[in-house]
Amino acid sequence: MGGANSRENLEISDSDEEYDEEQSQEEEEDEETYHEAKDATPDRFSSGRKPKSPSSLDEVEAKLKALKLKYPSSSSQLQPQNPNLKNAVKLYLHIGGNTPKAKWITSEKRTCYFFIKSSKLEGDGNENKDEDEEESEGEGDSWWVLKVGAKVRVMVGSEMQLKTFGDQLRVDFVARGVWAMKFFSSEDYRDFVTKYQDCLFENTYGYEATEANRIKVYGKDFMGWVKPEIADDSMWEDAEDGILKSPEPATPLRENQDLREEFEEAANGGIQSLALGALDNSFLVGDTGIQVVKNFSHGIHGKGVFVNYDNGSYRSGSSLARSVQKKALLLRAETNMVLMSPMKEGKPHSTGLHQFDIETGKIVTEWKFEKDGTDITMRDISNDSKGAQLDPSGSTFLGLDDNRLCRWDMRDRNGMVQNLATASASVLNWTQGHQFSRGTNFQCFATTGDGSIVVGSLDGKIRLYSSSSMRQAKTAFPGLGSPVTHVDVTFDGKWILGTTDTYMILICTFFTDKDGRTKTGFSGRMGNRIAAPRLLKLTPLDAHLAGSDSKFRNAQFSWVTEEGKQERHLVATVGKFSVIWNFQQVKNGTHECYRNQEGLKSCYCYKIVLKDDSIVDSRFMHEKFAVTDSPEAPLVIATPMKVSSFSISSRR
Repeated sequence: MGGANSRENLEISDSDEEYDEEQSQEEEEDEETYHEAKDATPDRFSSGRKPKSPSSLDEVEAKLKALKLKYPSSSSQLQPQNPNLKNAVKLYLHIGGNTPKAKWITSEKRTCYFFIKSSKLEGDGNENKDEDEEESEGEGDSWWVLKVGAKVRVMVGSEMQLKTFGDQLRVDFVARGVWAMKFFSSEDYRDFVTKYQDCLFENTYGYEATEANRIKVYGKDFMGWVKPEIADDSMWEDAEDGILKSPEPATPLRENQDLREEFEEAANGGIQSLALGALDNSFLVGDTGIQVVKNFSHGIHGKGVFVNYDNGSYRSGSSLARSVQKKALLLRAETNMVLMSPMKEGKPHSTGLHQFDIETGKIVTEWKFEKDGTDITMRDISNDSKGAQLDPSGSTFLGLDDNRLCRWDMRDRNGMVQNLATASASVLNWTQGHQFSRGTNFQCFATTGDGSIVVGSLDGKIRLYSSSSMRQAKTAFPGLGSPVTHVDVTFDGKWILGTTDTYMILICTFFTDKDGRTKTGFSGRMGNRIAAPRLLKLTPLDAHLAGSDSKFRNAQFSWVTEEGKQERHLVATVGKFSVIWNFQQVKNGTHECYRNQEGLKSCYCYKIVLKDDSIVDSRFMHEKFAVTDSPEAPLVIATPMKVSSFSISSRR
């Protein structure tokens, strides 16, 4: 696929004319039907006698019904006669999807929208209830719903993927189809956007959208997230200046560059996750074993080496071969791998992990998570820092559970490496961390180059911890209400990328303290000099094409492990799409994508790679594999049965 704007910006007016002609023909037929009925009336009285006057209104109604006049519908009857209709809009529907015949058609020339409070959502079979009945809250929970004419009824939320076009007085959104509303004045447009944002706030947080409640949710330091126009965006501007002054050439993916597929090959068994190496090899973690592949400058390619879990298990009856959704982590200069599998399908929590020796192809140890003699669980694991997997002596890694953040050591307290292959299970040493008493609902985490930690939570909050303390977050960003399912951070810790089901949030963490020194939120409290975040989203059309069940997953930066190097791209997976953003472009506040937008700036300038099957993961290889004719290391995309490598090259 190409860029994101190629289909949504089809001229509405052209297809509108085509549809109007068809509609006018229907209207002419209506008029002919009406005239025929009217002309027929005198024939009934051809005898010349004057018709008897009806004795009652009921008789009048009966006679009118007998004429079988074809009246227009009540909605179309109101619209032409009432040009001052409240909340009036013109409604369009996009048809044709991603085909050459794609176009916008007029669904309703003039209709009206309402925001109503309802306990009934779209698709519940109650779309045709009376307006008064819909506006009543009734019993139980209720939500704000957008209703447009008789065609659209959808709960207000991020799932709508609403996109604003201020210069066109237009909004596009998803509601079992892709719709566009055009407003008849700028005042009407601004009024809709304000109402929508208020309803979205209340649906998200459960509070009425008042100034006091916004402060309650976000805090005074983060009011720029609610009102981006008052936010301190100087840090974004500093970032743009830094890119321009950088001694390293900034060569991100642009329109004159292509993604070219270099390799595609079948995998041995279903792929569950990718473990990319920065040295010679990478690994495809499957449901029956691990496939070793070779790293090249144009991607990864199979070496023909496959280790079956049963054959590699250090003792019979291992649960590894029967488990699913394995999380893999490379350690000790990529000679070892730890694999964590959930206890139950659909739940990420695990009571332990397996250590796999890559050089011998054997599982050497099965580890247990334990604290103070009690078995505990972990939901995620991560390396100590961005480049920790390259350390040949590394024996520690980080663990995360709903209310725990800690560091595990594969050595005992006397400093000797544990080797308990003959024992039932080895116990990992909890060396550092904190068990929080209140519900933090941690979901995911990642580390910077110096070992600082960013943690995403179920309530959307993103917390920053320094490398020296896991007890107290240095900075806590409020998020935007949607659960953060994955998080990544740049090597220097200046940028954080959080993944939610319907969008990504890019946060700037650096600031200038009172002494004029530049810091990040990992090392100091940011105070009120906090820039508004930026969102990365699919256009309503692409979100609809991806499918209602497709969610953003595993958004991450391109991979660098060296001070002074800059990440150049962002990549995320959604259904069968692998979506790539230009990092420099996202940071550039003057980019055309941000013009005429309302609220937080949202970037829709991306490229899509479409696969035939749902994508397991998409990741850029280590930056050292970038070649001279490419601005970026190859992109690796894995589906359950295939793995593909793409290089970025200039068009010839």
